[in-house]
Amino acid sequence: MRPSFSRGDALIIVDVQNDFCPGGALGVKDGDAVVPVLNEAIEAAVEAGIPIVASRDWHPEKHCSFEEQGGPWPHHCEQETTGADFHPDLALPADYHLVSKGEFEDQDQYSALDGTGLADWLRHQGVKRLWIGGLAQDVCVRATVLDACKAGFKVILMRDATRAVDPDGGRRALDEMKAAGAELV
Repeated sequence: MRPSFSRGDALIIVDVQNDFCPGGALGVKDGDAVVPVLNEAIEAAVEAGIPIVASRDWHPEKHCSFEEQGGPWPHHCEQETTGADFHPDLALPADYHLVSKGEFEDQDQYSALDGTGLADWLRHQGVKRLWIGGLAQDVCVRATVLDACKAGFKVILMRDATRAVDPDGGRRALDEMKAAGAELV
């Protein structure tokens, strides 16, 4: 489904990075399948003239979330590595707004709105409704949607533009996001 954007909307693309796609350090099954769906949304957003935001994990070498540091995840999305790069087929426009998260060794950030200033930036742009997709549905997408709902934005999750690390976790995340007020389309 091609999104029907209007004034006051923004498109948020969460962590569509090489390490979260098949073959990456923390590859999500069929994670790269979100790219064509998101590219269609990007094209529609450019045509509508709405802000496009892309978040990324941007971890230092010894990030607290890494297993070797006692965290739950394998080493992933290390700063200045190809694993941290956006998927090569993701067609971001030159003027997208970049949000980096998890860039301090002792702090993890799952949500694109967690300590990044994004909520204030969006409000300054006159944004009231967010269309969200990306990776992974049950981790960073979930956290971003929940924080956006808490921040008072109307949130639309593009279900075909996201994939989960764990199918059961993905279903639970969908239920949780819906209960928080997000619309699932």
